[in-house]
Amino acid sequence: MSEEAAAEGAAEFRAARDLLLRLREDREAAHREFAWPRPEVFNWALDHFDEVAGRRPDRTALWIVAEDGTEEKHTYRRMSERSSQVANWLHAQGVHAGDRILVMLGPQVELWEITLAAAKLGAAVVPTATNLTEGDLVDRLDRGEIRHVVCSPEDTGKFEGLHGHWTRICVGYMDGWVCYPDSEHAGLEFHPPHRPGPDDPLLVYFTSGTTARPKLVVHTQRSYPVGHLSTMYWLGVRPGDVHLNVSVPGWGKHAYGSVFGPWNAEATVLVVRQDRFSAERLLDEIVRCGVHTFCAPPTVWRMLVQTDLASREVPLREATAAGEPLNAEVVEHVRRAWGLTVRDGFGQTETTLLVGNPPGGRVVPGSMGYEMPGYRIVLADPATGEPADAGEICVDLSDAPVGIMKGYADGPYPARSTALRGLFRTGDLAAREADGRITYIGRRDDVFKASDYRISPFELESVLVEHEYVAEAAVVPSPDPLRLAVAKAFVAPAPGVEPTAEAARAILEHVRDRLSPYKRVRRLEFAELPKTASGKIRRVQLRREEAERGPVTDGARRPAEFWEEDLADPGS
Repeated sequence: MSEEAAAEGAAEFRAARDLLLRLREDREAAHREFAWPRPEVFNWALDHFDEVAGRRPDRTALWIVAEDGTEEKHTYRRMSERSSQVANWLHAQGVHAGDRILVMLGPQVELWEITLAAAKLGAAVVPTATNLTEGDLVDRLDRGEIRHVVCSPEDTGKFEGLHGHWTRICVGYMDGWVCYPDSEHAGLEFHPPHRPGPDDPLLVYFTSGTTARPKLVVHTQRSYPVGHLSTMYWLGVRPGDVHLNVSVPGWGKHAYGSVFGPWNAEATVLVVRQDRFSAERLLDEIVRCGVHTFCAPPTVWRMLVQTDLASREVPLREATAAGEPLNAEVVEHVRRAWGLTVRDGFGQTETTLLVGNPPGGRVVPGSMGYEMPGYRIVLADPATGEPADAGEICVDLSDAPVGIMKGYADGPYPARSTALRGLFRTGDLAAREADGRITYIGRRDDVFKASDYRISPFELESVLVEHEYVAEAAVVPSPDPLRLAVAKAFVAPAPGVEPTAEAARAILEHVRDRLSPYKRVRRLEFAELPKTASGKIRRVQLRREEAERGPVTDGARRPAEFWEEDLADPGS
């Protein structure tokens, strides 16, 4: 493969990228004119990142602010050179193209070095959160077919007693582990022994497992680096911007907003490390560091709006939310305080950003926005695959959109099919408005019927979290002898709120005044919500517990459980 072919591939990638940057506030033109670049010879790390390092050697690529306020800045040139060193060193340790490397690291520079190095070498990274249980870790080592492990000194103990033929690499110094700091003695120039192809694996993600056992998602040298052009477009990030993404390593959203999205745009990735989350400190750093574009999950946005947002003059140009749908009340709160509209977006571990409210466009409360450039979204009947006004969110595969995973795999390829009539199925339900906007309904497994009416937990939860007593909420069906099922809310109370009958009455009255009678939440229980390792609420666990509990008699209520009829005023 010649250098000329690689240069042509890089030029094709940059032309597509530049078109999206130029049309970032013209959604219709971007959707009409954009075509996925498909160069046969193109390595994102070698041909894009290293090329940016040559043109912008002193631009900061990665800016990490530590818990104690100390900070480190790494330029594009430094990250390019270090990743080449690490690629050379990993190869010397026996890491070969196609090998899977489990990387269990926090937000530290080595995480980004190894990601770039693996892309150059052709190895596949298996990002892994540091808060996994031993069972989760054993599952990843086994089903992930791991050949090499990289972790910090404090996490090496998690691998004691675990068996497997994998290289043990520590980013510090630990007896019995290969020392990553030795990579600093490797050569600065890297020449791949085998140049990775576009369909070679680059990332193997385990899904968060909100409704079932986590699946293995395989992304390629093309699907995530090139596919995240859609994410770059949605974020609104521009060359030279400082972009802050709140997400922990180990999950797809981290790659969305802390690697490929901003680095596609030649921006700076800012990391604010917090052992214990503080909304006040995060806001202080946004102001101090001059953040231009900011993305956070709804949980973080709900914490931010509990502070005095209007007291800070933030430098933000773009604000986005992803991970779970964002309720309209938070959007309005931020708009009043900052004059900015938080734009929702929808994607999955299996994909890049599929649907979103684009920069510069009018945001309708409750709507996820429009399909992103490069994607054609079909709402389909889950059973037949036929198009519908409301149905499962699917991606039309007829044009082979780049940002879709290669497949699920419990081991080597071939991957399992996820298609129905030429559609990639997301498992999420939505409705399309007349103007093309898409409104989220919920996970297919979470939507349920009460008194023969179809109930979207997300719609009810959005109203619940508007109340000042509610920090988070999850709605599931609760068995009922008359209606078969009624909507029950599990509520995590806001700080300082006691789980009393008075608090429950206030919340239920709030919901009753804002929803149609058939959507009414009839039962409420204050509880700590079960979550996945990535922080998503496990409604499936709550639903299963309610089903196993069965119909409840009057004398079997839990201490923090309240029913609508318990709280009704006389004569109401």
